[in-house]
Amino acid sequence: MRLMVSKSKNAQSLYVIKSVFADGKRTSKIVEKLGTYESLQEKLGGQDPIQWAKEYVKELNAQEKKLNEDVLVRFSPAKQIPAHQQRSFNGGYLFLQKIYHELGLNKIAADISARHRFSFDLNAILSRLLYARILYPSSKLATYQHAAKFLEPVEFDLHQIYRALGVLAQESDFIQASLYQNSLQLAKRSTGVLYYDCTNYFFEIEQEDGFRQFGPSKENRPNPIVQMGLFMDADGIPLAFQMVQGNANEQTTLIPLEEKILKDFQHSRFVVCTDAGLASTANRKFNDQLDRAFITTQSIKMLKRPLKEWALSPEGWHLPGSSATYNLTDLDEERHRDYTFYKERWIHENGLEQRLIVTFSLKYRDYQRTIRDGQIERARALLNTNPARVRKTRQNDYKRFIRKTACTPDGEVAQTEVYSIDSEIIAAEERYDGFYGVCTNLEDEVADILKVNHRRWEIEECFRIMKSEFKARPVYLSRKDRIQAHFTTCFLSLVLYRFLEKRLGGAFTCHEIIQGLQNMNFHEVEKEGYIPIYTRTELTDALHESFGFRTDYQILKNVQMKKILKLSKKR
Repeated sequence: MRLMVSKSKNAQSLYVIKSVFADGKRTSKIVEKLGTYESLQEKLGGQDPIQWAKEYVKELNAQEKKLNEDVLVRFSPAKQIPAHQQRSFNGGYLFLQKIYHELGLNKIAADISARHRFSFDLNAILSRLLYARILYPSSKLATYQHAAKFLEPVEFDLHQIYRALGVLAQESDFIQASLYQNSLQLAKRSTGVLYYDCTNYFFEIEQEDGFRQFGPSKENRPNPIVQMGLFMDADGIPLAFQMVQGNANEQTTLIPLEEKILKDFQHSRFVVCTDAGLASTANRKFNDQLDRAFITTQSIKMLKRPLKEWALSPEGWHLPGSSATYNLTDLDEERHRDYTFYKERWIHENGLEQRLIVTFSLKYRDYQRTIRDGQIERARALLNTNPARVRKTRQNDYKRFIRKTACTPDGEVAQTEVYSIDSEIIAAEERYDGFYGVCTNLEDEVADILKVNHRRWEIEECFRIMKSEFKARPVYLSRKDRIQAHFTTCFLSLVLYRFLEKRLGGAFTCHEIIQGLQNMNFHEVEKEGYIPIYTRTELTDALHESFGFRTDYQILKNVQMKKILKLSKKR
């Protein structure tokens, strides 16, 4: 390190700089800005700033030299390790901790604590609940035990976790609104388009009890459920959520949560994108006013007969950006395979003007046929092995292709039931192969509408991460407030993870990131520091480059680790 004096027209500034290698080239990096000559002179009481700065740089170099000295650690094969002394710690959470503080969640916890009278450290509990949900998803008891795995010990009791859950449930709306406002300081949020979806989570209980009710399970389980409605921005980062009881109509969940965004988030200009299951007329009308709009998938099967015939007609199809008209019967299987054709019209139904866009793709047609052919094969296999199991459980169940006949050809009641593949159902479904419908009140280009709608898979990915990676279900809590708090922590964990994923540029899968963080462990060497015991990979390199600190040296002295811990909490 050396001193650099930069002179300008009005002042001269003093910097500590250091030579580094970047992209194979030698360059200089500013380590610290000391201040202007005049401000330092005043601060130093008349002492020469240049001479003081030279001595300061000399001291920094001495400290760095000491830090870089080799460490000699002695181990004895005759000396036992101390009993009950933890020697290995996880440091992967430090990258989550950095985002936690950048999002101001520590400040949000402090604001909540100031309004409530409790003695426990809400910030310590909340942060560990989030880190553990991502790295070691489990029960609240196990989370309490997992908290000891992190480099920084925290002091709280198990009963304080459960007390904190009640507070988090009570303050869930405040947390969501505050987090959104804080996130605007961290990164630009793509809130021009908001994606909404609803899923449910089951409980390992047999009887419903108020909040936990029997309802249509997304996983076809015979257990009581609760439902989560979730808004996500166009970058795949969750925006807001709400929990409703299991037997509620999911179509009614959109408007209350959207009203909360309008009120608490002070955000009113956006397009809401949903699937067909959430596209009720009421929801469409709600987003057909002021500065809002909607894009929603539309089941072609559910269209009225004249519209359905128009949608399925082979005539009158177009390609985006072209004035040519195509007939589907004239398409070339090879030349047109990667094209998506469309037709559109405005329709007026139930007091709502909306634009119906229908697309057709040969590739999508073949995909649907491949899926159905596999289901038909499963149906045939069932007929040959165990026809007694033929009982359709859901709309898309492969058993729908099995016909049960209990009558003779003469119309008499047969003594035994006869099962066969239903060719009529197959033919009826084939009629819709390759077709896809979208409704909107926007007048934008068709290609832009379809592009927005295509990204709905990301909100489904959010639910998948919560259910699979974060193990958000089954839920073992019973009190409504604790259930609300549980999903609040799942929501916040997902926000942390999504910002981490974004920081890494989408270069790694969810499994790679979480497993990589789990494996970033350190062995503590008493009085010396910490030895990384993880494998350095492309992921660890990317994490260090993105977050501005490194943990991949052969040993991190205690003073170095303290500096890293401090950096991980810097906003």
